[in-house]
Amino acid sequence: MKLDGIRVLDLSRFLPGPMLTQFMADHGAEVVKIESIDEGEPTRAVGEMRDGVSVFFANTNRGKKSLALDLKKTAALEVVMRLAETADVAVEAFRPGVADRLGVGYRQIAVRAPHIVYASISAFGQNGPYRDVATHDLAIEAMAGNLSITRGRDGAPAIPGLAAADMLSSMMALSGVLMALLRRKDTGRGDYLDISMAECVVASMPNNMGAAMAERRQPDTTQSRSLGGNALYALYETQDAKWIALGGQELKFAVTLLTLMGRPDLIEASKLPPGHAQDELRAFLRQKFSTRTQGDWAAFFKGHDVPFAPVRTLPETLDDPHFRHRNLIVTDARGWDHIGNPITFADEPGHARFDLPAIGQHSREILQRVGYSDAEIAQLAKDGAVRLD
Repeated sequence: MKLDGIRVLDLSRFLPGPMLTQFMADHGAEVVKIESIDEGEPTRAVGEMRDGVSVFFANTNRGKKSLALDLKKTAALEVVMRLAETADVAVEAFRPGVADRLGVGYRQIAVRAPHIVYASISAFGQNGPYRDVATHDLAIEAMAGNLSITRGRDGAPAIPGLAAADMLSSMMALSGVLMALLRRKDTGRGDYLDISMAECVVASMPNNMGAAMAERRQPDTTQSRSLGGNALYALYETQDAKWIALGGQELKFAVTLLTLMGRPDLIEASKLPPGHAQDELRAFLRQKFSTRTQGDWAAFFKGHDVPFAPVRTLPETLDDPHFRHRNLIVTDARGWDHIGNPITFADEPGHARFDLPAIGQHSREILQRVGYSDAEIAQLAKDGAVRLD
């Protein structure tokens, strides 16, 4: 696999860092997850459980090895340093300054491991006025402006179903880590990545920045092309109180759609600017879609070149034959569903390992590999620096 031989030291918790390192694990990297000796990764206790295992934890930590340490112990810090000397990548997602105070920041680790690629993921970055603000995804999206254009039917800001700040920063950090590893082949030097979750959100809205950048004006979501102002890029309720989405604004799609619906006279209306100019077309579509069920409309559009989709529930997505065919949704021998890795290669594809580590399950193995004797390991455990399986 692409990342065979790459070793990752994962000091992160919750979503952005663990997602990044899981993608790497799926493609062959060995990921050593540093957990606290008491509760371990916090997501072990978050959300719904299967056989006592959190689905959240399973979706972000499969195929990793667990080393449980008390980073407040000097002996535990030495363990991290020895591991860093053998690692290629380190990832942390503490609040800015915490890693340095613990003794596992980039500057401290780089002394022992100048080759390491070290990524810090934080809400607003390692410097700047918001550096020390305590927050999570929703508030970050609010500060980045995304919530101001994410509106419910009542016009109020709505909580997105996707943790955009978490996931975008995870993927931006993964891209940066891989770039740095590629560059290291020539220089032999590692690098430091300062990834701001808020900046990743802002950078991901280039298509919705027109009004703000050109006129310093907040876009009106009812008038904006990609935020619901275009009648052919919008959501409509069906007879059975479900929803469908139209996702194509090009003229060719308007011609096909409106001809199928018996209203070719409205094709000209589809050429008008988004917003009130399309009110007649929007009113027709709203009324028309309300006359049949979601299933009826799915059957009606099947085989036609129209960007139409039913608004699926999550269980429906899990059972979708397309995603099953693509191995995005896979079921293990226990009958548990898992989200596969969407980074697919023709050569050396990734492979998800569904084993989940217990807290400290691999502590002894990892310590032995970096030179600790059985007696030294026993002493570390006695001193509370490490938790063994």
